[in-house]
Amino acid sequence: MPRPHLQQQSIDEKQMQNRQKTFVRQGAVAAVVALACATALWLLGRGETAAANSAASAAAPAAPASADATKAALTVTTTRPRPAEWAQTLAANGNVAPWQEAVVGAELGGLRLSEVRVNVGDVVRKGQVLALLSADTVQAQLAQTRAALAETQATLADAQANAERARQLQTTGAISAQQINQYLTAEQTARARLEAQRAALKAEELRLSQTRVLAPDDGVISARQATVGSVAQPGQELFRLIRRGRLEWRAEVTAAELGRLRSGMKATLVAADGTPVEGTVRMVAPTIDPQTRNGLVYVDLPADAGVRAGMFARGEFQVGRSGALTLPQSAVLLRDGFQYVFHVGPDGQVSQLKVTTGRRLGDRIEVLSGLKPEMPVVASGAGFLSDGDVVKVVAAPQVAAAPGAGVSAASAAPAVRR
Repeated sequence: MPRPHLQQQSIDEKQMQNRQKTFVRQGAVAAVVALACATALWLLGRGETAAANSAASAAAPAAPASADATKAALTVTTTRPRPAEWAQTLAANGNVAPWQEAVVGAELGGLRLSEVRVNVGDVVRKGQVLALLSADTVQAQLAQTRAALAETQATLADAQANAERARQLQTTGAISAQQINQYLTAEQTARARLEAQRAALKAEELRLSQTRVLAPDDGVISARQATVGSVAQPGQELFRLIRRGRLEWRAEVTAAELGRLRSGMKATLVAADGTPVEGTVRMVAPTIDPQTRNGLVYVDLPADAGVRAGMFARGEFQVGRSGALTLPQSAVLLRDGFQYVFHVGPDGQVSQLKVTTGRRLGDRIEVLSGLKPEMPVVASGAGFLSDGDVVKVVAAPQVAAAPGAGVSAASAAPAVRR
């Protein structure tokens, strides 16, 4: 017979299990309800999106017309080609070289350089001492020659006294004619030896002066090989001197263009810092290089030109003047390797025109073909335009010039605005 407390425990366990099953069923029902709500909300949102897309599709045909109606045109300023008279130029390349370069060397050999007084870049004057050679040996030989000269002078004085006495006794017969002739001959020999010693003395003095290496002309030292302590050899180069500091531009010009140049023509080349340098044609070479088929044109440059010997320079020659149709460089657009301008029609629509350009001067460029003088074109900002665009033309803005600047309103750069 079961015990009462065990029966009561069994009943409690069954009730607990029933409650757990009930909770599980309720949770499952709640999950199903939540899923159904989420599905309904998603379907509702999808329906609203579809309705909105349908409304947008219905309104689409009218959008382009509205956009075209409200599209804002570019605002530009225009300019017209302006005739001008420009110089005809001939471009050339070449090197800058000294007008004349003097080589200064030693005239004596076997003497040591004791002092060097100048260096590369120094400006020297004609006759200025550049270097000194050791003069000890030359001075000793000079002293010896002077002593020999004094001895010769004494010998000549004695010979002259003997010859004078012989002349006095010639008519008396006290001495023979042969002895008189010997005295006269000794006098002439002593005089010749004296002249020879004097010449030797001048030679030694000249050798002494040659121990001082002097500048042969005014100029600038461009090279130096002299070193203190080295032994100079006759004709050895010690210094190189640009005479008078003068430089010239040796421009290479083709044989076909060489005949257009004459002495006295003006030339302009660009220095290393971009400064233009004016020169004058001194000479046109009479021959043509058979290798390059080019001829040289020698252009004299001013002393303060700001260029250096050995540098490469580009320049041009002014061979005359001619008319030109010009535009601001800002009006010409480089696109796909060609140059274009944008012509503005009466209705404000722009058309892209291909042009051929030539010379440039300042901020203007010459138009050779592709544009008529009366055609207005966009002044600047052509890079923002395409063929067929519609623009709005306005007057160029007035820019006040600064006092003393000399800038007029017409020279102000036009702008392109959106």
